[in-house]
Amino acid sequence: MTVRQSLLAATLVACLVACAGDGAAVAPPSPAATDEAARPARPSGAATTRRPAPIPTAAAAARPAWLGTRVLPLRPDGFGEVLDTPPELTDRRLPPPAPEPLPPPDGEAFAATVEPVPDDVAARSTWSTGCPVALDELRYVTVTFWGFDDRPHTGELLVNAGVADDLVEVFRRLHTARFPIEEMRVIAADELALPPTGDGNVTTAFVCRPARGTTTWSQHAFGLAVDINPFHNPYAKNDLVLPELASAYLDRDRQLPGMIAPGGVVTDAFAAIGWGWGGEWSGLSDWMHFSATGR
Repeated sequence: MTVRQSLLAATLVACLVACAGDGAAVAPPSPAATDEAARPARPSGAATTRRPAPIPTAAAAARPAWLGTRVLPLRPDGFGEVLDTPPELTDRRLPPPAPEPLPPPDGEAFAATVEPVPDDVAARSTWSTGCPVALDELRYVTVTFWGFDDRPHTGELLVNAGVADDLVEVFRRLHTARFPIEEMRVIAADELALPPTGDGNVTTAFVCRPARGTTTWSQHAFGLAVDINPFHNPYAKNDLVLPELASAYLDRDRQLPGMIAPGGVVTDAFAAIGWGWGGEWSGLSDWMHFSATGR
């Protein structure tokens, strides 16, 4: 072999060794990685230890600790002073306060019950013998609803016996549409005497009280009216807003979750049973209010 041939052979051997070294430096895919790539995709609900649980994208905010505690100065008419909406409530999406009056449902399907008013429920309500309806003219209704936390909850209402089944259908439609409700429960008598804090948001029906600013019975006192998310859908007349901290919701073009809109699921559901809406009144607006009589 000539010197030239020897140099060429040595160069070739060096190249082969270097190439073999480069190939050995690349680790083969692990069995786990290979299996995962070849494995068909899991159904979205299947359990896995490889991935963390998904984080909800529309979680409700925590309830401010001061809710219901800041008493407002009184106006000459006895209502609280109307103040600016606190920043935490300008887009109010809160879970129900704990503890809730009833346990949550087992699943996501709509559920409802209608029964005579139990004695313990009557005892914690505003009903008394001085109310314009007898206790046996009312019914205790429970319905499931979707909260702002995107979870199902169980609410309770006292309603006139003659409209109980119709109202179950209304809340069935709201449940199907996943219209969010913050809180739904029976109002207690002692709540009527509490000083105003202007931040309540209880969806309710029967309340034995006069109509606002009058001495005549409200339709609520007959169990023939329902208020839905009062903070999102306030009462407004002249310079009075109720709840008193809900002024941010006077702008009805905002259309945030929980607000009632003309031609929306809430107004359509009540219209289907022949009820009127206070959001269509002249002289004042009562966007929370629906009633069998239109008053």
